[in-house]
Amino acid sequence: MKKICPSILSADFAKLEEEVKDAEKAGADIIHCDIMDGHFVPNISFGSKIVSDVNKITSLPLDVHLMIENSEYFIDEFYKAGADYISVHYENNFHLNRLINRIKSLGIKAGVVLNPATPVSMLTDIIQYADFILIMSVNPGFGGQKFISNSLNKIRELKKLITSNNYDCLIEVDGGVDTENIKEISDAGADMFVCGSSVFNSADRSETIRKMKESVS
Repeated sequence: MKKICPSILSADFAKLEEEVKDAEKAGADIIHCDIMDGHFVPNISFGSKIVSDVNKITSLPLDVHLMIENSEYFIDEFYKAGADYISVHYENNFHLNRLINRIKSLGIKAGVVLNPATPVSMLTDIIQYADFILIMSVNPGFGGQKFISNSLNKIRELKKLITSNNYDCLIEVDGGVDTENIKEISDAGADMFVCGSSVFNSADRSETIRKMKESVS
């Protein structure tokens, strides 16, 4: 079953508990947490304390996307905070195999993230170890960006790689996903859809998520 994963980066942090509960009530499957350090990406978001607080608010799985330097130093911290999924970038993790296996050893899902300019071919020697691949369909760092259209070709290429090798690996897409393009993204092969502003800025979040689920079913 395909999953809708609202990103709290677009939530109102002045009323975060209400926002998370509202997303859950609206039909969210997973809560996505974007961790930014101001070094790997040009923005600072939040750390493990917020993830821990969100874990107390909701029973939904937490999907933690680490857009940070030195990811290996923070895996245990986010695991203890309640992460059910942790994804790390191909571009800045030199010992990626070790890192992915470290995440999996904790009993949680491990993902590899590709930035828009990083080709799918870079996954050749790591995809068999990953539980999911996160395709960035915007340049990471800020919410509310427009979907990069050639991401669809990357998703199709990745789906073909997974299928032809019978890998047990899901495809997640993050960036500019909304009710207008989610069907095309799903048809290309995506399984998990990170939706930030398209959900949290919606006048009717339940209707927005309903439309999304209807489009990908």
